[in-house]
Amino acid sequence: MKTVKSPVHFRSLSALHDAMGQSAPLHPLISVINYGEAVFDPKDFENGIKLDFYKISFKTKFNGKIRYGQGYYDFEEGGMSFVSPGQILKMNDEEADYSGMSLHIHPDFLQPYSLIQKIKKNGFFSYSAAEALYLSEKEKKTVSTVFDNIQGELNERIDQFSQDVIISQIELLLTYSNRFYNRQFITRKAVNNDLVSKMEKLLDDYFNEEKSVEGLPTVEYLASKLNLTARYLSDMLRQHTGQNAQHHIHDKLIEKAKEYLSNEQFSVSETAYQLGFEHPQSFSKLFKKKTELTPNEFKQSFQK
Repeated sequence: MKTVKSPVHFRSLSALHDAMGQSAPLHPLISVINYGEAVFDPKDFENGIKLDFYKISFKTKFNGKIRYGQGYYDFEEGGMSFVSPGQILKMNDEEADYSGMSLHIHPDFLQPYSLIQKIKKNGFFSYSAAEALYLSEKEKKTVSTVFDNIQGELNERIDQFSQDVIISQIELLLTYSNRFYNRQFITRKAVNNDLVSKMEKLLDDYFNEEKSVEGLPTVEYLASKLNLTARYLSDMLRQHTGQNAQHHIHDKLIEKAKEYLSNEQFSVSETAYQLGFEHPQSFSKLFKKKTELTPNEFKQSFQK
């Protein structure tokens, strides 16, 4: 039986620095690594790495690929990616050439601040590498300044104000990241239009092929078919159409429900079953919420 090797698990910043050929971090809970100074063999991490802390990567140049699951992302033009504690990151390209920096933040560093809750709400920490943030030259300079500010503060003698200053810089970095992601959703309008069209076809096929007997389609189902994460799909749709993925599913579901209910052959219960609902009451509640009519009231309007 073939043994499946586990990813290398880094529980501390010190362990990561050591593996990257770096000196010990200046602070046990936060550090910056310059990729140009890192010394490591990618083969040592061919089974991936798992971190117990947040990682924000800023790559100005990357000749190689990083893989999440079955997908690859080419960072050659530079950009940012965000990793939450517990995620597995794979680096399989032996000729990878890194330029840039990465910021590592242990959750304990954020605990005394409201940022610990805010950071969890940033959707891009749930994105895959294929959904990374592309940056313009001007945006790169902005991000580079924040990284330099954090590194500069770490290089100073740590005092009672150090953590406050660094936290403010992290908050600024996340604010810029949100702004740049919103810009990316806008500038990639053509790509997003294509994704919306593919998603609509997926929903049509799901109901038309009577897959609904397997249950209601989920955001995760759509995202996997589009090779996206569920969070990225919803965030992209919210920016592009004003509705998240769940709303799109419900809109398509109501559209199909009206087709069934306008046909005398289908009762309300049969319609609910055809759409994948386990309980007709759940279907009726959703239909009333979306149309302000009960399924029976809608059905009776065709019998007058």
